[in-house]
Amino acid sequence: MINTYANFRDDVLPRIKRLGYNAVQIMAIQEHSYYASFGYHVTNFFAPSSRFGTPDDLKSLIDKAHKLGILVLMDIVYSHASNNVLDGLNMFDGTDGHYFHTGSRGHHSVWDSRLFNYGSWEVLSYLLSNARWWLEEYKFDGYRFDGVTSMMYKISLIKETTIT
Repeated sequence: MINTYANFRDDVLPRIKRLGYNAVQIMAIQEHSYYASFGYHVTNFFAPSSRFGTPDDLKSLIDKAHKLGILVLMDIVYSHASNNVLDGLNMFDGTDGHYFHTGSRGHHSVWDSRLFNYGSWEVLSYLLSNARWWLEEYKFDGYRFDGVTSMMYKISLIKETTIT
């Protein structure tokens, strides 16, 4: 069964509290196209996944966690995004490189996803505003960033390429 925000709020949070934990990390929050990707093929960075309930259900889950003294960390995906053209950022403006590196550099062959161009101020602004939005709108307490190693490796390649 795919759990809902409401079920997690009512059934799981009390168990977490009873077991003495003070924090929980929730993954697959951002809207994603493919359930088997565990939420890592994000199509809409500013929408909570509709698979688990409504945005208000997610807010209620986080409010309940806070009332129980539990911090809520979001597993956030900024290392890559969905390849989808119809429901994601890929080819959003009709070009290959609006948010991502162009050509093969912008594709992660193992993850079958697009790689952000962190050298673009617009991309950095987009991702930073998104991180702030989740904190302000949903009251998440912090993040676990997915794919950090991939992000650092790609950034180091960018620096090496620019230096030489």
